[in-house]
Amino acid sequence: MARVAAVQLTAVTADIDANLAACERLATAAVGDGAENVALPEFFTTGIAFDDRLPAAALPPDGVATELLCTLAARHDILIGGSFLCRDPDGHVRNAYLLAGPDGILGRHDKDLPTMWESSFYIGGTDDGVLTTAEYRVGVALCWELMRTQTVHRLRGQVDLVLAGSGWWSIPTWWPTPLFRSMEARNEATARTATISFARYVGAPVVHAAHAGPLDCPTPWLPLRYHGHFEGSTAITDTHGHVIAQRHHSQGEGFVIGDIVPGAQPPKQQPPNRFWLHRRGTLPALAWNYQRTHGQRWYARHGGTR
Repeated sequence: MARVAAVQLTAVTADIDANLAACERLATAAVGDGAENVALPEFFTTGIAFDDRLPAAALPPDGVATELLCTLAARHDILIGGSFLCRDPDGHVRNAYLLAGPDGILGRHDKDLPTMWESSFYIGGTDDGVLTTAEYRVGVALCWELMRTQTVHRLRGQVDLVLAGSGWWSIPTWWPTPLFRSMEARNEATARTATISFARYVGAPVVHAAHAGPLDCPTPWLPLRYHGHFEGSTAITDTHGHVIAQRHHSQGEGFVIGDIVPGAQPPKQQPPNRFWLHRRGTLPALAWNYQRTHGQRWYARHGGTR
């Protein structure tokens, strides 16, 4: 049995100091409730938006984000992980998930494919996302990695515990309003389903940390401004996908905590024979493609090697 916690963060976009302070406060509170393993969200240092301040907020692999993870792990004798925009020695930025234990960094996973406007800020990785600790084989899945069959295939039956994080944003309420509200209802349901069903595909408990709160930024290649929110869906599930604890985005910042039994089990569900585990819908599919094209060009001009 292990007591685990997942943090739900209301990040201040590109404000590293404020976000690190919030993560330290929330992780410490979770440890006070007995947490032995703590998951921080994806982009815990900056949040995520189409914001031209983000390239300058990318941190080195041994920077203040890594220092915080190592400090909290050593101080509280815990495992703790989360991802941040990491500028590596080759000059490229990656969405790097670092897992820390009492003795330091235990491993790293780079998210495989940037999602939508994330393509403006980092490039993808190629590792398998399996990090080995003294007690567990930890699988890492970040946001829409929870949506892809290739993530299932690299983790399925190979890990004792999945630490996941996301910065999943809503579909804006543009005109025609009823249509966009309907698409957002499906988007919110997909964000929740992707989190709680993943355990059944890989055969291990899932601890998923997320962002909540409002999001306002420009929209790439469009004259419309994006106004929306993060979907949250911070949750802990057992190996069968049963929800142990969950926090809705409307509940704002905080954490969920619960007891799980780590260990790889025969997966309960077969992944579909397609790229995506869950249907994305028309608008997310269009946004995925056009924002990826835009983002790769934007990254080459503003975010890449320096």
